[in-house]
Amino acid sequence: MKKAILVMAALLLTIGLTACGGNSGGKDGSKTISILTPYLSSVTTNEMVESLKKQAADKGWKANVVDTKGDMGQLASRMEDVISSKTDAIVLVSTDPNQLKSQIQRAKDKSIPVFGADSGYIEGMVMNATSDNKEMSKMISEHLFQAVGDQGKIVILTHRPHPGVLARTVQLDELLKNKPNISVVTEQQVEVPGPIENARKQMESLLLSNKEAGSITAVWAGWDEAAIGAAQAIEAAGRKDIVVTGIDGNSQAVEMIKKGSPLVATVKQNFTGMTEIVVKQIELVFAGQPAEGTELYAPASLITKDNG
Repeated sequence: MKKAILVMAALLLTIGLTACGGNSGGKDGSKTISILTPYLSSVTTNEMVESLKKQAADKGWKANVVDTKGDMGQLASRMEDVISSKTDAIVLVSTDPNQLKSQIQRAKDKSIPVFGADSGYIEGMVMNATSDNKEMSKMISEHLFQAVGDQGKIVILTHRPHPGVLARTVQLDELLKNKPNISVVTEQQVEVPGPIENARKQMESLLLSNKEAGSITAVWAGWDEAAIGAAQAIEAAGRKDIVVTGIDGNSQAVEMIKKGSPLVATVKQNFTGMTEIVVKQIELVFAGQPAEGTELYAPASLITKDNG
């Protein structure tokens, strides 16, 4: 009898331990998604994170947000932390996954799926949802070329560590090869956090060193916050001969376009649409199904004073 009781106790203990194993996502069995970004101060990144949090709550998932304020080294360390915590899924927002190769591989080894929202895609991730950055760059660049009559001198404000902005800038480089009458005054990287203020200061310096009319014809900015800062500096200096374009379609940029500021156009991205794509793919993976693709696009549209 004693032996039977001991066997039964051992069996119950084994069942209990088995039930506790794996990524339970919390004591109540709910799923936990970890949302990581170095750019939460960015308007559009924050919009995506808030959308992911809301959708996670709607699904009954717990959302853990990690922001490293521009520090990629710390992001790698914090990703190690969430992997160790046995999170159920990781979403990288506005992040270059090439900076996190070993962490992404480690997550895969631990059967923790990694998704991207407006990030790049590399081997080891499940997928990334973004806009077609090459197409957006082509759309806004051709609008800018038309605005300056296919000739003039442009300033490029970019942030190449961001995979989306990098793709847009590389596409611009290709398009400029066929525009012999457009020259680049300078390409400058705008630091993040604080892109509006940093771009404004950089543009102020460029205006001081290029005072003559026609010395700068236009500013191509890889995203709206850099465009906003540049336009503010140009407007404050009273320069009427310089136009600015951006990409994102954030509300401040659209308002400036409507008011007739130097910022004349942007491309509106569907950031909520991106997060909806990501959440759908997370659901599929949680259900044991494959994602619908590795790089999925949300549609984007050109915004000018005429249609803003």
